[in-house]
Amino acid sequence: MTLSTTPTKSPLRPIPRLIFASRWLQLPLYLGLIAAQGVYVFHFWVELVHLLEAAFGSPTALQALIDGIGYKTDVPITQLNETIIMLVVLALIDVVMISNLLIMVIVGGYETFVSRLNLEGHQDQPEWLDHVNASVLKVKLATAIIGISSIHLLKTFINAANYSDKVLIAQTVIHITFLLSAIAIAYTDRLMSHPPAAPH
Repeated sequence: MTLSTTPTKSPLRPIPRLIFASRWLQLPLYLGLIAAQGVYVFHFWVELVHLLEAAFGSPTALQALIDGIGYKTDVPITQLNETIIMLVVLALIDVVMISNLLIMVIVGGYETFVSRLNLEGHQDQPEWLDHVNASVLKVKLATAIIGISSIHLLKTFINAANYSDKVLIAQTVIHITFLLSAIAIAYTDRLMSHPPAAPH
């Protein structure tokens, strides 16, 4: 009669333990990103308050919006128009998308590279966190960057009169580069996750 014994894990040697514990050096980086998230929240509300004040006729708020979005025209602007509203709203959407990107980096990066968050069963657990790993996180970040780049490009096209052709072409090329890079990352991830079947 043989008794099954479970192998006992030997403690890590000092050098491997030190190397493994070095992952906690990333903690201040994620805390810094949380602080950056706070700055974005403050910036969002400042722009939103300016938009609301300008809608009620405040010339100071209107000028702050115009300076913030870099809108220029030969005709003096005394009230909100559709172009300014659209540019401000796109700027707010841009802040939200960057904030979403920060959340993905903070939560996904900490879960992947530092320590488990132990959110299993929590009602607010993000759906994508169930299968997050370095590869999935990389694809999601690339997709988020494309979305942010699209918003920036749309803002530039709406305000195209204030940009040179060189800037317009450069931003378009950069956006296409981001798009191709994301496609390459997703394709590489698919090849690594699902290798081609061996011929019979």
